[in-house]
Amino acid sequence: MIELWFVIIAFLWTGYFVLEGFDFGVGMLAPLVSRTPAEQRASLQTIGPVWDGNEVWVITAVGAMFAAFPAWYAGMFSAFYLPVTLILAGLIMRGVGLEWRGKVTSPLWCDLGIVVGSALPAFLWGAVFAGLLFDGAPAALLGGAFTLAVCVLHGAVFLALKTTGPVRRRARVAALAAAGVTVPVAVAALSSLGTFPALAAMAALAAATALIWRRREGWAFAATAGAIVLVMVAVFMELRVSPLPGLTLAEAASGEYTLTMLSWIGLITVPFVLVYQGWTYWVFRKRVQVAG
Repeated sequence: MIELWFVIIAFLWTGYFVLEGFDFGVGMLAPLVSRTPAEQRASLQTIGPVWDGNEVWVITAVGAMFAAFPAWYAGMFSAFYLPVTLILAGLIMRGVGLEWRGKVTSPLWCDLGIVVGSALPAFLWGAVFAGLLFDGAPAALLGGAFTLAVCVLHGAVFLALKTTGPVRRRARVAALAAAGVTVPVAVAALSSLGTFPALAAMAALAAATALIWRRREGWAFAATAGAIVLVMVAVFMELRVSPLPGLTLAEAASGEYTLTMLSWIGLITVPFVLVYQGWTYWVFRKRVQVAG
């Protein structure tokens, strides 16, 4: 049960970074790839139907940690209280911006809130997970820079995949520029892990760059998503040994009865959530057209 719930939590965090990763990227890039209010609306419309559903993954991941590994949950969120608080502030700021920008006369402050509220979590989650693996501020800063760069690249590819016309062209240019930063940062950040998934993630990011150049946005998005999955596999392989310094999984876990009850609850609810969210993406799978 302990190993099963560790895998489930790893899966939930991975799903969060894959899905919210492009949300964060779109939020940061929308003002850069848009030249008119119509283009800005179209850029944000690519994530409009899904961004709040994507946030459910982090709520579920944190809730699962609290229930299955309370000592890990307590240690992690106590040690990183300030960055986690800033992450929550960013998510609130972004949510308010996305919900209010169509209801106000001047959406400038909403757009600023979306950009800042996307950049803060994108950077700070990387800093938190790097802090779990390595000691020192330099490692945290490098981890934050890596996740920020990956989110920008992931979001740019998603924008190129989901839009048409000038926005699509600018998003492709932004993706190529982001790839030029992301790949070397990935080499610096992931080399210290030295595991096969980390090395494969670097290769996936390099492949994404080539695919963007060839205008294969769908495959490029698959490559950036795959890179995130591989990075999370590498991270959780390390955390499996010791989720916190001096703490093993067995020491961090809840009792057998609690884990068994959680398993039954998860067996009932998780398939429904996955099917529902998959259906949502299928319904909104078409490219967003920019109004004239």
